[in-house]
Amino acid sequence: MSPYLFETEEHSALRRQVRRFAETEILPHAHTWDEAGLFPRELFVKAAEAGFLGIGYPEELGGVGGDVTHVVAAADEIILAGQQVGVAAGLGSMSIGLPPILKLGSAEQQQRLVPPVLRGEKIAALAITEPGAGSDVAGIKTRAVRDGDHYVVNGSKTFITSGARADLVTTAVRTGAEGAGGISLLVIERGTEGFSAGEPMKKMGWCASDTAELFFDDARVPVANLVGQENQGFLGILANFVPERLFLACQSVAIAELALRESVTYTREREAFGRRVVDFQVTRHRLAEMSTRIAAARALVGEVTMRAARGEQEHCLAAKAKNAATAAASFVVDHAVQLHGGAGYMREVTVERLYRDARLYAIGGGTNEIMNEIIAKAEGYGTRRTHR
Repeated sequence: MSPYLFETEEHSALRRQVRRFAETEILPHAHTWDEAGLFPRELFVKAAEAGFLGIGYPEELGGVGGDVTHVVAAADEIILAGQQVGVAAGLGSMSIGLPPILKLGSAEQQQRLVPPVLRGEKIAALAITEPGAGSDVAGIKTRAVRDGDHYVVNGSKTFITSGARADLVTTAVRTGAEGAGGISLLVIERGTEGFSAGEPMKKMGWCASDTAELFFDDARVPVANLVGQENQGFLGILANFVPERLFLACQSVAIAELALRESVTYTREREAFGRRVVDFQVTRHRLAEMSTRIAAARALVGEVTMRAARGEQEHCLAAKAKNAATAAASFVVDHAVQLHGGAGYMREVTVERLYRDARLYAIGGGTNEIMNEIIAKAEGYGTRRTHR
């Protein structure tokens, strides 16, 4: 595997640290946790103690510093060495739950809410999607009505990563009129009266991460938990789009890379008709094409990462990277299963799990169709022009 172009020796050292952690704490349990549909909560504490939860977060809040390039390198190794995408997703739910607090929240909110998550003591999640509003974020219906020093919240959320056991949920609620301009963000904490989470949902992939529905029945949330200004919450959601899509693209590349590695190993060891499977030209060419698609996706993801590290919010480029990476992952895992033959269809085999895990990435964080619409609008397709 070629590292991202932005990587330095510092990134290589970080990779080695994360790799050791993943190989020790995750890999031995990869299949068991997937079948169980959950990984131990204690893993958050272990990851925090190892310094990985705090990557990219300010030291004054308990983080270890670094930027998005360090986050991407670490996320790469969690999947490559741990071989557990659901665990990576679960540990990473804070990466979409905390940023709105860091961007819009007060100093008091940041000091109160962020450090316990970075210590692994509490789990953070983001709740936007509703049964009737997925990609259409502006269409959410969950409503919060001001009542003195509290908001009274009614509604529900669905498909929330870490939702079943999250301690604090950055939640999009409607406090104003219809559309994006009427959305606010509230941090709703476990134990809040009227707030409950359903049982973990059974999914095709990401099985080791808990995904749940959330319910709000006259839930009383302190006004002190309003993140930013009322009706300005969409700004926090918008700021999450590029990082979230970048991380999903990065994970897609890692999934594809791991599937390729597994396929190379298997075809070198497996024999058919008196020859190693890898010695057939059709196999070598298939592996070459898999590797090429990964390299192309990795290059685009790397460019978005470098731009993000410079503070550039490249929505169009991030959309392209996500689509390219998810397409590469889809192609690679499909051919990885094919190269494994019957073994690739068995639950205990890594590529079978990766095949299921990879399917979500073309949906989560904005579907491929939504990404194409972002790209089309940014590049002016469909805009009328007068030619002279």
